[in-house]
Amino acid sequence: MKSYRAVDIETYVAELASGQPVPGGGGTSALVGALSVALCSMVARLTQGKEKYAAVEEDIQKIIKEADKLQNEFLDLVDKDPVAFEPLSKAYSMPKNTPEEIAEKERVMEDLLHEAASVPIGVMDCCAQALDLIEEVLAKGSTMVLSDTGAAASICKAALESAALNVVANTSLMKDKDYAHALNTDAARFLAEYQEKADKIFDKTYGILLRKGLGR
Repeated sequence: MKSYRAVDIETYVAELASGQPVPGGGGTSALVGALSVALCSMVARLTQGKEKYAAVEEDIQKIIKEADKLQNEFLDLVDKDPVAFEPLSKAYSMPKNTPEEIAEKERVMEDLLHEAASVPIGVMDCCAQALDLIEEVLAKGSTMVLSDTGAAASICKAALESAALNVVANTSLMKDKDYAHALNTDAARFLAEYQEKADKIFDKTYGILLRKGLGR
């Protein structure tokens, strides 16, 4: 299977719009997450080395290092999603004419659903880490790129929420309800904490920029 992290933007968008099962929402949420943390990196890099922010230089360097690592993890998930989902999309058409075929289809589907759900829950985990970094760069980064910090949080929230939808889309079909409940609980925990964090970052940056425009 091709590496979607390696294709150009126009190709990715065209293939996403094509009606084929991959790439899909899971990989796209990972891509959006990568864009959010790339904005975080940009803000940090525009802060590093500035005399005004010398007191937080060490922290800024750490943010850059962690953000670069997260960006790569997001891009890995862009490629992992179609690898996990394509076999699942094919499994729906497995025959179920006999009890044996029904049992085999259920077994295969369950295994593939577990694999498919692992990607969006991984995206949510990365989004949580990214929002922690974005919150830190808001506190310590250059105010000249404040809008980019707010944008990073908003974009990351979109990735978080779309990944959550992909988690529950898979768990809703699982026969193993205990495993499904555990994943749903993890997804709900990420949403409860990090939707609020993203909103607070947006509200703060939006408010500062609005007051600046009003001369207050």
